[in-house]
Amino acid sequence: MPEKILVGYATRYGSTREVAEFIAEVLRETGLDADLHQLREVNTLEGYKAVVMGAPFYMFKWLKDAPKFLSRHQDTLANMPVAVFALGPTEASETPESKPEVFAQLDKALDGFPWLAPVDQALFGGKFDPAKLKFPMSIFMGQMPASDIRDWDRIRAWTEGLSAKI
Repeated sequence: MPEKILVGYATRYGSTREVAEFIAEVLRETGLDADLHQLREVNTLEGYKAVVMGAPFYMFKWLKDAPKFLSRHQDTLANMPVAVFALGPTEASETPESKPEVFAQLDKALDGFPWLAPVDQALFGGKFDPAKLKFPMSIFMGQMPASDIRDWDRIRAWTEGLSAKI
């Protein structure tokens, strides 16, 4: 039986889970055996030859499950291929040129794990659905318009490129 790839994700409202599901599907299309799990539910990395990890940013902070996962599995992850993706901007106007601080979030988050050398990393546009917000965020952001700027073609291309790297 071939070794598997873990596609692990953290999510608050489901958008990152949808991207992780898509990534796992694309990896399978390329001939890799991929499992999909929430990061907080992963107890061991035994049987995996690589990890693709994804988590969103909220208010410039990585969802806590991502750094906890990296810390919990540091010894194993330091010795296997790891690719990292994040969902960040939710407005089409947020580009590297217009909002460099948004696109620097992933690098800044990874700086906290100097032992980790990802084989690849990417920041993708995210999804914002004010109807899913919980209190108190619903008070502050509930009137903002919904958006979904996930670029599925870009996510597919990035994932297909991972096959050779992992």
